[in-house]
Amino acid sequence: MTKQLKGIAASDGVATAKAYMLVQPDLSFSQSKIQDPDQEIQRLHTALDQSNSELKLIRDKAVETLGEDEAQVFDAHMMILSDPEFTGAIETKIKDDKDNAEAALKSVSDMFIATFEAMTDNPYMQERAADVRDVSTRVLAHLLGRPLPNPALIDEEVIVIAHDLTPSDTAQLNKKYVKAFVTDIGGRTAHSAIMARSLEIPAVVGTQTITQDVKADEMLTVSGLTGEVTVDPTPEQIEQAKAEEKAYTEQKAEWATLKTAASVTADGKHFEVSANIGTPKDLDGVLANGAEGVGLYRTEFLYMDSAELPTEDDQFKAYKQVLETMNPKPVVVRTMDIGGDKHLPYLPLPEEQNPFLGYRAIRISLDRQDIFRTQLRALLRASAFGNLRIMFPMIATIQEFEQAKQVFLEEKDKLIKDGVKVSDSIQLGIMIEIPAAAVLADQFAKRVDFFSIGTNDLIQYSMAADRGNEHVSYLYQPYNPSILRLVKHVIDSAHKEGKWAGMCGEAAGDPIMVPLLVGMGLDEFSMSATSVLKVRSLMKKLSTTEMAKLSERAITESISNDDNKKTG
Repeated sequence: MTKQLKGIAASDGVATAKAYMLVQPDLSFSQSKIQDPDQEIQRLHTALDQSNSELKLIRDKAVETLGEDEAQVFDAHMMILSDPEFTGAIETKIKDDKDNAEAALKSVSDMFIATFEAMTDNPYMQERAADVRDVSTRVLAHLLGRPLPNPALIDEEVIVIAHDLTPSDTAQLNKKYVKAFVTDIGGRTAHSAIMARSLEIPAVVGTQTITQDVKADEMLTVSGLTGEVTVDPTPEQIEQAKAEEKAYTEQKAEWATLKTAASVTADGKHFEVSANIGTPKDLDGVLANGAEGVGLYRTEFLYMDSAELPTEDDQFKAYKQVLETMNPKPVVVRTMDIGGDKHLPYLPLPEEQNPFLGYRAIRISLDRQDIFRTQLRALLRASAFGNLRIMFPMIATIQEFEQAKQVFLEEKDKLIKDGVKVSDSIQLGIMIEIPAAAVLADQFAKRVDFFSIGTNDLIQYSMAADRGNEHVSYLYQPYNPSILRLVKHVIDSAHKEGKWAGMCGEAAGDPIMVPLLVGMGLDEFSMSATSVLKVRSLMKKLSTTEMAKLSERAITESISNDDNKKTG
């Protein structure tokens, strides 16, 4: 029966396809004693064989989409499945203790995981704990007859349905087949939504009940323009959705005529409109949309798409590809921003009550300088191939920036002494996302080469409201005078010292926020590549003089909650 759901429009576009449920199955089981160990061991081997076949398929798909190096993690998983120490220990547990296969698998895998995690002096062996955990989960799923969903194996047009999508889940989605995704939770600034915009996949988030209201293979229409989802649509509703999809495609074609145009206002003022990327593969969208640079390269996806810490050479190749492709246009590379909701299985982080306020980003880099120095060396080596700007995330104090800069200079000197060619015009900047840094922008501006304002975190930290929590979503107010005043202070502080200020948060591509930012004199706007032409089209209609008056009014006048709800 047809049902309408309303969520948050997170990524533009309209799609019609059947549902693919990316929902983890219930893998709970009861421990029991068995009568026939041989039969139980046969069950185990059947599950091992099924897991191995599945991993071969996933590996082949990974080679196609991610490359041979990235696919090697699945070789490690298959090696565990054929390791006689691992499988033999499970068989022994079944024979000697008469445990059912599920219980024996869990007991042995828990022992292996604990052993590897205890090897604190051997990071490589510590990382194997995550491999054992993944493999044992897959085998358990087959023992229980509840196979795990595998988004990498999708080979037909679908709309992905999930409670939530992690950044790594989203990175696996093949836009050739995944026409859209819909989630129970999340907001426009969630990392999955940001990735959806990078991949140009329509998305609706925060529906609250989509995983309960939809069954696998059920037909859906999804509008990432309005946030509306129709379950089991009528033929008329399907036709309407296809008409809306066609109209949006035609609108995109109209914007495409601006691909080679400059980003100028009606009165001739030029602003740099750049794109955010997560991997070198996103460059296709950057070039197709005529972006004037890369305003944010989220390097953490290099770490998240790897089975272990990426080597200096691995990173160098990725950075070099981006810089060469964009040269001479600027590329702002953000150093590793792990922590918060971005985790690495091979880099255990402490359990924290407030991870977004804890051990993350530059705090990890300054603490784990082995990781930080490797990344900086790779960036420095790549700098000879383009116009590199390096940005440090989550800077709260001047001392943090000075310490990070010192590490950068030390690695630069070492490379030069080794005869490695390094650019001498690398700009060093910081991401303004912590209110303390925004308030001290006048002091930071004396030391940095640029600012890039990360509104996603700046707003949630300023308003003390988790951007992913639907219960306090009304407090996520980019147009609140308190936020606008911080932004204006950052821009003015940069200009006073002859520096430039950009914005790489989602507000940079917000059609309501863009006029205000033009009026404040923001120099660079960086956004999802799919928003570049839309913003360029909007800018051509704006007068900087009029927008300056508008932004002054917005900063000085109070905005009621009702007004925020209308504009937000």
